[in-house]
Amino acid sequence: MSDSNHIPGSLPPQKNIFERLLAGETVLPTDPQIGRLREEAFAVKELLIQMNNSSNPKEISEILSRILTKEIQDVTVFTPIYINCGKYINIGKNVFINFDCAFLALGGITIEDDVLIGPKVSLITENHPINPQERKGLIVKPIHIKKNAWIGANTTILPGVTIGENAVIAAGAVVSKDVPENTVVGGIPAKFIKTIQP
Repeated sequence: MSDSNHIPGSLPPQKNIFERLLAGETVLPTDPQIGRLREEAFAVKELLIQMNNSSNPKEISEILSRILTKEIQDVTVFTPIYINCGKYINIGKNVFINFDCAFLALGGITIEDDVLIGPKVSLITENHPINPQERKGLIVKPIHIKKNAWIGANTTILPGVTIGENAVIAAGAVVSKDVPENTVVGGIPAKFIKTIQP
């Protein structure tokens, strides 16, 4: 036997559903592991209920660290917040997240240091295939928000988008493409408005 405990001549162990999604696989509702997604979401929801009903900043940070399965530092969250899967969310230092945000995070969300996130922002890493036969399947792509970006109120950021350093997303925008550093974008879909002089 090898170090991986794989028996020669047998099929290699199947990656779990989370790893397969992150690797770019389309997961269909008939997948034998599909129930694990629901289990994860409800386990996180149990912690979210505690966090969203707390008015103690220290307790909110402690519970958020448990949801993300990693320690957070200098992160301020005005609850409520809604998360379906915390283990693929990475949040840097000195981040502010305002009321009523939703993170659908199976594809992975990275929020770097000094980011400001306004109220009612949705970070959506999850999508469905356009093909009607696979429409109920799930596909994911990561979202990456770089240092010192400001995401305005009621913005939606879609799967696969990177927001550049110091960028500003105007309130109400729907961001479907990468945003260069030091720029302001807005609208539906979000388009270039102006350059910021750093």
